[in-house]
Amino acid sequence: MTECKPEHYEFHALGSREVIGHFDGGDITTDAGGLLLREVEQRTGIIRRFAACFRDYRDPRFTEFSVEELVAQRVYGLGLGYEDLNDHDQLRSDPAMAVVVGKEDVKGEHRRVEQDQGKALAGKSTLNRLELTGPGGIQDRYKKIGRDDAAIDRLMVDHFLESHKKPPLQIILDVDATDDPIHGDQEGRFYHGYYGHYCYLPLYIFCGEFLLCARLRRSDIDASAGTIEELQRIVSQIREKWPKVKILLRGDSGFCREEILAWCESNRVDYVLGLAKNNVLIGEIKKELEKAERKFQKTGKPARYFRDFQYSTKESWSRKRRVIGKAEHLKKGSNPRFIVTSLSSRQMGARYIYERTYCARGDMENRVKEQQLGLFADRTSTATMHANQLRLYFSSVAYMLLHALRRLGLQGTDLASAQCTTIRLKLLKIGAQVQVTVRRVWFRMAGGYPYAEAFTHAYANLQKIPLMRC
Repeated sequence: MTECKPEHYEFHALGSREVIGHFDGGDITTDAGGLLLREVEQRTGIIRRFAACFRDYRDPRFTEFSVEELVAQRVYGLGLGYEDLNDHDQLRSDPAMAVVVGKEDVKGEHRRVEQDQGKALAGKSTLNRLELTGPGGIQDRYKKIGRDDAAIDRLMVDHFLESHKKPPLQIILDVDATDDPIHGDQEGRFYHGYYGHYCYLPLYIFCGEFLLCARLRRSDIDASAGTIEELQRIVSQIREKWPKVKILLRGDSGFCREEILAWCESNRVDYVLGLAKNNVLIGEIKKELEKAERKFQKTGKPARYFRDFQYSTKESWSRKRRVIGKAEHLKKGSNPRFIVTSLSSRQMGARYIYERTYCARGDMENRVKEQQLGLFADRTSTATMHANQLRLYFSSVAYMLLHALRRLGLQGTDLASAQCTTIRLKLLKIGAQVQVTVRRVWFRMAGGYPYAEAFTHAYANLQKIPLMRC
């Protein structure tokens, strides 16, 4: 079919005046707030250090974009809401995006090829080649940018450590797995019965809002697979800088495995993990369940009691461990739950551990959803797991960047605890006219922008932080 584009768009009249739309406004962007992300990068170096984890084997005589520029374009694009490579065929002409990425030729007037002039940034094909370099080194004449996954993993933990002026007394590592649906014939494709679709099963580890690990995995595995390997490197890296910090591991029952429990006990890591219920465990809190039911029948309100006891499985556990049982009765009926912990009763009571420590892990699930849904960690549609892991890394770095904006720039504002999607909508999506002169690049932002006060506050906070040395 022939694609017909009207020269202008006639909308419903406003009184006696016609309302006409036309794409002829010139250099106008919808992403002027991306300048704040660039200010965050100038003070944290997150993208620059991420780009340093790549190895560029291209011939510099025939390249126009450095690895850092390509990586920055991809990460900023995700942060601003552009999930697909196809989006960059239009974004490459946006001078605002060029400024954010750091291209001095803001309007692409000096590009080598005539058809590229006026497009300051890389197109989808160039960015695609960045993603598709294989894991076994440089084997393709067009794909010559390799990466060091171990260095990227270290960067995540280093960023966490450097964000603290002094070591905390204790940190909690939250571990969780989630489904990443896939819809094609990607490598590692497997149908997961619990989730009811083909998916990957990425592993995430957070400390508060800091992302420490994002590992793409096949889904034909146990949810806890690979957890010990990730904990070994993360805990080791943390203790190199903070040798006295107390570390607590927190997770649901999918991570309550003898190997993980034993590793924690051997490496001075405490744990609070969910424990799947069974008849033996329910029998241990039978009296408490009956008591909770009687109280519910009397008051009509949810009732809960707790019981501490020592427990071991028949075969899988190597020793008895402290288990806390929650005997709860709700309107829908009995609701028993269990956790296992290395914390002694002298350190912390049963109710406090369950309600204040274990239940707080729900915030980590919000962080996973924030990255998965808000920063497109589920856009793993390339053919290989190696390339899809890079996409997960891009999403992870975009999350780190927006989290840094929230932590450093938005403190003291109404957006201090906002999710990334809200920050993007209210702070980054600002309409502006971009005017490029010899000495300046002007961003003339929309006069009717409703969150100017929050923008000003974020800008002022960031200006107080010294620039990072190159």
